[in-house]
Amino acid sequence: MALSLGASNCTTQSIPTPEIFGASIIGLEAHLALDYVPDGVTSYWPNHGPLPTDIKVDFCNVTVTHTHPGKNDTLRTQIWLPLDPDWNGRFTMAGGGGWSAGFSSSFANMYGQVTGGYASATVDGGVEHENGSSVAEWALTSPGNVDYNALQDFAFNGLIDGALIAKSIIKTFYHSPPTYSYWDGCSQGGRQGYLFAQRFPDVFDGIAAAAPAINWSPFFFAGTYPHQVFYELNATGFPHPCEFEALEKAAIAACDGLDGLIDGLISDPDKCYIDPRTLVGSAVNCSATGGPSTISANAAIIMEAVWEGPRTQNGSFLWYPAGYEVNGGSLEAPGPEIIGSTCNNGTCTPLRATLFTDWIKYFIEKNPDYNLNNMTRAEWVEDFVAGEREYKSIINTDFPDLSGLRRSGGKLLTWHGLADGAIPYGGTRDYFDRVSVLDPELRDYYRYFEAPGARHCIDGQGGSPHETFQALVDWVEKGIAPETLTARNAEDKERLLCLYPKKAVFKGNPSEYTAQDFVCE
Repeated sequence: MALSLGASNCTTQSIPTPEIFGASIIGLEAHLALDYVPDGVTSYWPNHGPLPTDIKVDFCNVTVTHTHPGKNDTLRTQIWLPLDPDWNGRFTMAGGGGWSAGFSSSFANMYGQVTGGYASATVDGGVEHENGSSVAEWALTSPGNVDYNALQDFAFNGLIDGALIAKSIIKTFYHSPPTYSYWDGCSQGGRQGYLFAQRFPDVFDGIAAAAPAINWSPFFFAGTYPHQVFYELNATGFPHPCEFEALEKAAIAACDGLDGLIDGLISDPDKCYIDPRTLVGSAVNCSATGGPSTISANAAIIMEAVWEGPRTQNGSFLWYPAGYEVNGGSLEAPGPEIIGSTCNNGTCTPLRATLFTDWIKYFIEKNPDYNLNNMTRAEWVEDFVAGEREYKSIINTDFPDLSGLRRSGGKLLTWHGLADGAIPYGGTRDYFDRVSVLDPELRDYYRYFEAPGARHCIDGQGGSPHETFQALVDWVEKGIAPETLTARNAEDKERLLCLYPKKAVFKGNPSEYTAQDFVCE
């Protein structure tokens, strides 16, 4: 059988080498991927919902390797090109996750996009290998010395280079540029999306950026704060996860009905307040071997750290809290645990998430052997300030001037879960508020939604808006700006998500309802 036009063009020799200012292309490989179905990918796809895992796709897989002369770096961009006539004329770039700029953390997203006819691309930021990336492998040139070239490649150089390389490859492969270009990401991918909105606003027509890590250094410190508080107690044992679960349930029970519906969610955390210390001695229903029967004072103190967020020695605000819906000690909680522990017969020891601690060890202290467990609060606060001072201009994407995005006609669509235990939603809300001060008409190009009960980039108890990406496409291509989004909760019922700062208020029958039974007020 004769190959399609796209298949016949999928050779290393037939694809011209792209030209990118400031970069030198040192490699290009192309090969056909036929009947491709990924192995072992997650079934959930942020901004989309369930990921199709049984659709066989054919595409041309192009990998471009480049360097920045004088920097001794190597960066890769990979582009998946649906074969003619399957291409829908559009391009998406898939965001990364955690300390991964893309590649292994983006392949599931790319597969999903290719099943829909999109050409899709990812980058490795110059720091990822075939089996992923470890900060320990690239953060320091030697103890005490950060590899700033590598950090810049990870933070922004690899992203803008990769986007331009991908667009060039698409144009030569299809003999036509993409009609529309989109960014699609969550977490690190959200941070990356905001980078384009702020610094390169002409690259993408639409940006879907969920739970964005735009406040790069502060969110790492927020993730280490509860453990910091624990070590300051000089306690002999860490509280059991059952205690944290009991505290979370108490908070939800106290504030669940504020929106008019008892559904296991806190829809309006601004109106919710509960002092965990008042619950010390309350009964705990714990089935774990050797588990506690009551809530301890230390559990209340640590949970207070989760609910209030990072503070200085005198109690002054440093950063936003994870929120009441976050059970950081739950063994079932997806994503990095902000009160992680390991237990044996009821005796628990702290277990820190390296996603958070690596930032302090390698980039603030610049010492891979640094022991965070011995930090005083003064030292911890000093490092918090140092993180902002030294790296804000390199890797944060919290600059509130989006005038370039407004002029370009691009659109930015974001949602953030109120039960996100990795990146506090308050940082995203704060950013939106700061943008609105500069431009009260920001909703013409930037819209933000909060999702009660949604965890980090996944559904959780409350569900996340699966139609986010399609809503972005409709906004860009049809001019239909999303006024609301819809989430399906753990009971398989729809609820409404409102355009921030509005909140959903329930007006229907609690035994049987849909998103139409909510109003935004």
